[in-house]
Amino acid sequence: MNIGTTTCLMLAGLFLLIALIFALLKEKGAMLISGFNTLPKAERLKYDQVKMSKDMRNSFIIWATILAVGGLLSFFIHNYFAIISLIVWLFLFLKDVHFDPEKAFGKYRL
Repeated sequence: MNIGTTTCLMLAGLFLLIALIFALLKEKGAMLISGFNTLPKAERLKYDQVKMSKDMRNSFIIWATILAVGGLLSFFIHNYFAIISLIVWLFLFLKDVHFDPEKAFGKYRL
Protein backbone atom coordinates (compact mmCIF):
# COMPACT_ATOMS: atom_id res chain seq x y z
CA MET A 1 0.00 0.00 0.00
CA ASN A 2 1.31 3.44 -0.84
CA ILE A 3 1.05 6.64 1.17
CA GLY A 4 -1.90 8.00 -0.86
CA THR A 5 -3.99 4.89 -0.32
CA THR A 6 -3.16 4.82 3.38
CA THR A 7 -3.91 8.52 3.82
CA CYS A 8 -7.24 8.33 2.03
CA LEU A 9 -8.42 5.26 3.89
CA MET A 10 -7.34 6.59 7.30
CA LEU A 11 -9.09 9.93 6.70
CA ALA A 12 -12.20 8.09 5.47
CA GLY A 13 -12.27 6.07 8.70
CA LEU A 14 -11.78 9.19 10.80
CA PHE A 15 -14.57 11.04 8.98
CA LEU A 16 -16.93 8.08 9.40
CA LEU A 17 -16.19 8.08 13.13
CA ILE A 18 -16.93 11.81 13.36
CA ALA A 19 -20.14 11.32 11.34
CA LEU A 20 -21.18 8.65 13.83
CA ILE A 21 -20.55 11.07 16.71
CA PHE A 22 -22.77 13.70 15.05
CA ALA A 23 -25.45 11.05 14.40
CA LEU A 24 -25.45 9.92 18.04
CA LEU A 25 -25.39 13.40 19.58
CA LYS A 26 -28.17 14.76 17.32
CA GLU A 27 -28.80 18.46 18.17
CA LYS A 28 -26.09 18.46 20.85
CA GLY A 29 -23.59 17.73 18.09
CA ALA A 30 -23.97 21.31 16.90
CA MET A 31 -21.73 22.33 19.81
CA LEU A 32 -18.86 20.53 18.05
CA ILE A 33 -19.10 22.83 15.03
CA SER A 34 -16.29 25.35 14.97
CA GLY A 35 -17.49 28.86 15.71
CA PHE A 36 -20.96 27.82 16.83
CA ASN A 37 -19.79 26.87 20.31
CA THR A 38 -18.36 30.37 20.82
CA LEU A 39 -21.69 32.09 20.22
CA PRO A 40 -23.60 33.21 23.33
CA LYS A 41 -26.30 30.79 24.45
CA ALA A 42 -29.09 33.22 23.57
CA GLU A 43 -27.69 33.52 20.04
CA ARG A 44 -27.33 29.72 19.65
CA LEU A 45 -31.05 29.27 20.35
CA LYS A 46 -31.82 31.24 17.18
CA TYR A 47 -30.46 28.44 14.98
CA ASP A 48 -31.81 25.03 13.97
CA GLN A 49 -29.25 22.86 15.73
CA VAL A 50 -30.79 19.59 14.54
CA LYS A 51 -30.37 20.60 10.90
CA MET A 52 -26.83 21.85 11.57
CA SER A 53 -25.86 18.54 13.09
CA LYS A 54 -27.46 16.54 10.26
CA ASP A 55 -25.71 18.66 7.63
CA MET A 56 -22.34 18.17 9.31
CA ARG A 57 -22.98 14.43 9.59
CA ASN A 58 -23.86 14.28 5.90
CA SER A 59 -20.78 16.30 4.96
CA PHE A 60 -18.53 13.91 6.86
CA ILE A 61 -20.20 10.92 5.19
CA ILE A 62 -19.69 12.48 1.74
CA TRP A 63 -16.05 13.25 2.54
CA ALA A 64 -15.49 9.72 3.83
CA THR A 65 -17.06 8.22 0.70
CA ILE A 66 -14.93 10.34 -1.64
CA LEU A 67 -11.75 9.43 0.22
CA ALA A 68 -12.64 5.74 0.55
CA VAL A 69 -13.37 5.45 -3.18
CA GLY A 70 -10.15 7.32 -3.97
CA GLY A 71 -8.17 5.09 -1.63
CA LEU A 72 -9.61 1.89 -3.08
CA LEU A 73 -9.13 3.03 -6.67
CA SER A 74 -5.59 4.05 -5.76
CA PHE A 75 -4.94 0.59 -4.35
CA PHE A 76 -6.43 -1.36 -7.25
CA ILE A 77 -5.87 0.87 -10.31
CA HIS A 78 -3.40 3.75 -9.96
CA ASN A 79 -1.91 6.01 -7.30
CA TYR A 80 -3.25 9.16 -8.94
CA PHE A 81 -6.78 8.39 -7.74
CA ALA A 82 -5.69 9.15 -4.16
CA ILE A 83 -4.38 12.55 -5.22
CA ILE A 84 -7.56 13.31 -7.15
CA SER A 85 -9.78 12.34 -4.22
CA LEU A 86 -7.72 14.47 -1.82
CA ILE A 87 -8.04 17.46 -4.16
CA VAL A 88 -11.81 16.95 -4.46
CA TRP A 89 -12.09 16.66 -0.67
CA LEU A 90 -10.00 19.80 -0.16
CA PHE A 91 -12.23 21.73 -2.57
CA LEU A 92 -15.40 20.60 -0.75
CA PHE A 93 -13.84 21.38 2.62
CA LEU A 94 -12.73 24.89 1.67
CA LYS A 95 -16.12 25.61 0.07
CA ASP A 96 -17.73 25.29 3.52
CA VAL A 97 -15.18 27.37 5.46
CA HIS A 98 -16.51 30.78 6.54
CA PHE A 99 -15.00 33.25 8.96
CA ASP A 100 -18.22 35.22 9.40
CA PRO A 101 -20.76 33.45 11.66
CA GLU A 102 -23.65 34.89 9.65
CA LYS A 103 -22.33 33.35 6.44
CA ALA A 104 -21.51 30.09 8.17
CA PHE A 105 -24.80 29.64 10.02
CA GLY A 106 -27.21 31.96 8.19
CA LYS A 107 -29.06 29.16 6.43
CA TYR A 108 -29.89 27.59 9.81
CA ARG A 109 -31.51 30.69 11.34
CA LEU A 110 -35.00 30.02 12.71
